[in-house]
Amino acid sequence: MSELTIALPKGALYDLSAAALAAIGIEVPADTGRRLTMASSDGSAKLLLLRPTDVPAYVEFGAADCGIVGKDTLWESERSVSEAVDLQFGACRLVVAARRIDGFHEGARYPTFLRVATKFKRMATQYFSERDIPCEIIALHGSVELAPIVGLSDVIVDLVATGSTLREHDMVVVDDIATSTARFVLNPVAYRSKYAQLSALCERLQASLAS
Repeated sequence: MSELTIALPKGALYDLSAAALAAIGIEVPADTGRRLTMASSDGSAKLLLLRPTDVPAYVEFGAADCGIVGKDTLWESERSVSEAVDLQFGACRLVVAARRIDGFHEGARYPTFLRVATKFKRMATQYFSERDIPCEIIALHGSVELAPIVGLSDVIVDLVATGSTLREHDMVVVDDIATSTARFVLNPVAYRSKYAQLSALCERLQASLAS
């Protein structure tokens, strides 16, 4: 039986991803050092350690058979992968947020032409388009909370977990857009060629979540 190649996200989701695999018998080393690839302790899988935003590309093009990635990354990705299992960890919400003083959360009207700062350009565009709200999307890559404070934007679209960052800047949620959790994704071609292995892996993950 050929080994599976699994793409894992470095950073915030890594420890929880490793724990999810360990729960189904795929032991992932806790200390990855500066390695980009490694083998699982039981030898059943080759692991690729990637930036979260790169996981969908490695899976789509077959460099990895499967992987773990946040739904928020998939929202903005143009890559075609199959979502197999909602792993139910790494939960956060994509929201519209603004300064408390502006009162948008209490029903104050948006400006005629809204400026929206975000890292989630596709999701923000879709949200405001569906509501026929004219806006300019300002794509940022750093801390978007600063944008309304200094007048760059009227609102932001960003991920919120605990909400502490918003509170620290006296900002509030105006509306919820979507919820993100980690997903186990598959390469469609690999799923056909390695059906027994990948379907069994998905079943074990589902069973682990239910236990």
